[in-house]
Amino acid sequence: MASKQLAPVLALAEERRLRFVSLQFTDIVGHVKSVQVPMHQLEEAVEHGKWFDGSSIEGFARIAESDMFLVPDLSTFSPIPWEPGIDADGRSTDTGSARVICDVYTPNGDPFPGDPRHVLRRQMDRAKALGFTFNTGPELEFFLLRLGDRGGVEALPHDAAGYFDLSADLGTEVRKEMMNDLEGMGIEVETAHHEVAIGQHEIDFKYADALRTADNAVTFKTTLKAAAARHGLHATFMPKPFFGINGSGMHVHQSLWDNKAKRNAFADAKDPYGLSKLARSYIAGTLEHAPGMIAVLAPLVNSYKRLVPGYEAPVYIGWARINRSALIRIPQISHGQLNSTRIELRCPDPSANPYLAFAAMLAAGLDGVARKLSPPDPVEENLYHLDRSKLASRKIRQLPGSLSDAIDELERDEVIREALGDHVFERFVEAKRDEWDAYRIQVSGWETARYLEAF
Repeated sequence: MASKQLAPVLALAEERRLRFVSLQFTDIVGHVKSVQVPMHQLEEAVEHGKWFDGSSIEGFARIAESDMFLVPDLSTFSPIPWEPGIDADGRSTDTGSARVICDVYTPNGDPFPGDPRHVLRRQMDRAKALGFTFNTGPELEFFLLRLGDRGGVEALPHDAAGYFDLSADLGTEVRKEMMNDLEGMGIEVETAHHEVAIGQHEIDFKYADALRTADNAVTFKTTLKAAAARHGLHATFMPKPFFGINGSGMHVHQSLWDNKAKRNAFADAKDPYGLSKLARSYIAGTLEHAPGMIAVLAPLVNSYKRLVPGYEAPVYIGWARINRSALIRIPQISHGQLNSTRIELRCPDPSANPYLAFAAMLAAGLDGVARKLSPPDPVEENLYHLDRSKLASRKIRQLPGSLSDAIDELERDEVIREALGDHVFERFVEAKRDEWDAYRIQVSGWETARYLEAF
């Protein structure tokens, strides 16, 4: 298969006069890593892999077991639009580049258990064995920030516009360029608009199977950062960069496709919510494991500054159709479009590693399906308006309030631990405990302002 895919890739590279290719992969926390090689090395990388030292990669390997190799997935090969091989006058630039996403292997040829892409593949293989394809569609929100005179990022939003604003939206032209670059990378854009908070934006791309969507999500972030930099701006996917305004989420639309029946397995036109029994069990599994997987879906100390009442971010574990305070929402679909039936999980944020996040979501949902769980009744009223006693009487649980509490819940959840695998689980927990401890011992400006003179 690789040799059949290689010929058209090399032909495209020659046509575009591409000289270099970036072999990309992600570490456990979701940072994109790259080994850049001349284009003439691509064939060797496909046939034999490209060796690298994994001991310097977050969560990968110890010094004694550092050798690993990358194998390009040629279906992800794409020219990089802002690094063209031919200039506007048709002359070679000698710097034309492409990127291809790789799988990571151990020296004996086995998939590396610490490769986040492999973690997601494993869960998708589970779904495939049950006859399903797992489809996802994330909505990544981000802020555009100004750069300071010395090149550093200023904590200042790029504009003062609001939701769907046009006249005050200074990011319109930047978003157009971002959309062009995404399309140039093979990512089909659906919509783009200004978000609720000042300086905040959203660009949505078409759903696909979860592996392709995760590939697109990591490419999405690097592409937007590159486009913003060309305009003297910084695109940040930090969940809550500013106090008092909405943070950035990564709402994830999910469905299971029945491969044998060739239809959406979540759909049932006779159900009041349009959901099949399988979909309801999937929802129940997601709700049950929400506390255990939130550390993966919202993995930063800062993530829990977003997950507070009042800013359209879910805190309470429930589901509904029109209630945007619920953890899971059932989007409306057009008449006769049953195959568009899906659930929308609203707690993840764009700092998450999409491979691990999608793997955790699928594992949680499939556990509900396997156990034939039933979800609680939907709650269509605003959960933020319910006091503690009413929440308790209706048995509505709350997400962990800090990264530390979230890691505690992750350690107790055997389903999510198994989905990640021991290697990723142990190193992810270690990294996040270190992050929490580094945060815990800091003295913040809030503390000095509140306590320094008062005590």
